[in-house]
Amino acid sequence: MKRYYCAVELAVDVIGGKWKPVILAHLKEGVHRYGELRRRVPAISEKMLTQQLRELEADGLVRRESLEGRRPHVEYRLTEEGDRLRPALTALYEWGERRAAETGVTFEPLPAG
Repeated sequence: MKRYYCAVELAVDVIGGKWKPVILAHLKEGVHRYGELRRRVPAISEKMLTQQLRELEADGLVRRESLEGRRPHVEYRLTEEGDRLRPALTALYEWGERRAAETGVTFEPLPAG
């Protein structure tokens, strides 16, 4: 088992990186299909999105559900454990908004989809 020396070290090991917090932030808002996530995170490659979703699923933060029917599709949602990240994700979002306002950073609109 990996050894950690700080709780933040463990947290960053599980949800760190460029894309996992962004994916989790979108899933915090509700259930999304793969294509919806792809549109909401346009800078990520399909390969990377798939890899990150698989890792989040393996860590028990995201649930992947295949739905049958006239138009079969896959949906992703936060698990109960993933939902426990909601306050931290909200705090990161609010901090990012404040930082953007203070530094003059603007956000690109999401592509229509």
